[in-house]
Amino acid sequence: MCYVLLATAGYDHTIRFWEALSGACYRTIQHPDSQVNRLVISPDRRFLAAAGNPRIRLYDVNSGNNNPIATLEGHTANVTGVAFSASSTWVATSSEDGTVKVWDIRTGTVQRDYDHRAPVNDVCAHPNQAEIISCNQAGSMIIWDLTENSCTHELVPEEDVPIHSVAVSNDCTTLVAGNNRGNVYVWRMPRKDDFSDLRPVHKFQAHSKYLTRCSLSYDQSTQSILLATCSADATVKIWNLSDAEFSLRRTLIGHQRWVWDCAFSADSAFVVTASSDNSARLWDLSSGETIRQYNGHNKATVCVALNDATI
Repeated sequence: MCYVLLATAGYDHTIRFWEALSGACYRTIQHPDSQVNRLVISPDRRFLAAAGNPRIRLYDVNSGNNNPIATLEGHTANVTGVAFSASSTWVATSSEDGTVKVWDIRTGTVQRDYDHRAPVNDVCAHPNQAEIISCNQAGSMIIWDLTENSCTHELVPEEDVPIHSVAVSNDCTTLVAGNNRGNVYVWRMPRKDDFSDLRPVHKFQAHSKYLTRCSLSYDQSTQSILLATCSADATVKIWNLSDAEFSLRRTLIGHQRWVWDCAFSADSAFVVTASSDNSARLWDLSSGETIRQYNGHNKATVCVALNDATI
């Protein structure tokens, strides 16, 4: 079965669910205690995690219940990143309080608590479920081994330049980070479960202004890894990381203000973006055109979650 789950949120204290093709909003959740910084749908499509200040609320995707079914309490500042495990049994979160936490969703308790010693901007889960990767304002990207319960690697691409976003490809071969100078760093992982072989292979300037989000997707039709980068320059760029030149495939132009977040469709044919111009957009990557705009938020839209995978 395949159906589309699309949600957006931001500074107007609401979470909105959309019919992707018609652009109609069919469900609105009030989130009164803070803005929403990040949205993530669990792989089993049961939960929508909304990261705010300072807590994470979990909502039931499949019911009309607009009250949170769980609240994760423990951070003391803005929660900036959320990453579910493949089994949807645990979730990792990052915060400006300088910590990364791993929570057991079933009990709502913290299982791992890591100190970054600087505000943390993002976190992602390695597909092998044994590591999580986070980045901070001091310019560090840290790999945490959940089995050993320790930091195993710290990478500093540019000293004192904040890294805003990190992502790892589903095939475990590619790790990327984007920083506040608009630079993207790419590492290859020859052995999928061994970070000792982690090799930086490329650096390029994706944008001339702040880079706000990196997102990776595997395009089956071309057998290539695609990277989407969002920026303060109001554009989204789509890069092919599988060719030798790391070529720019598309520049998506249409938003009027900062683009904060993006999400690929399962087949890599489309991407959804969220912007400070109060809107979200659905883009056709074959043409680079907007095919749907989602209007309804009355303040900056800073996060989007999309799941259209076949289950």
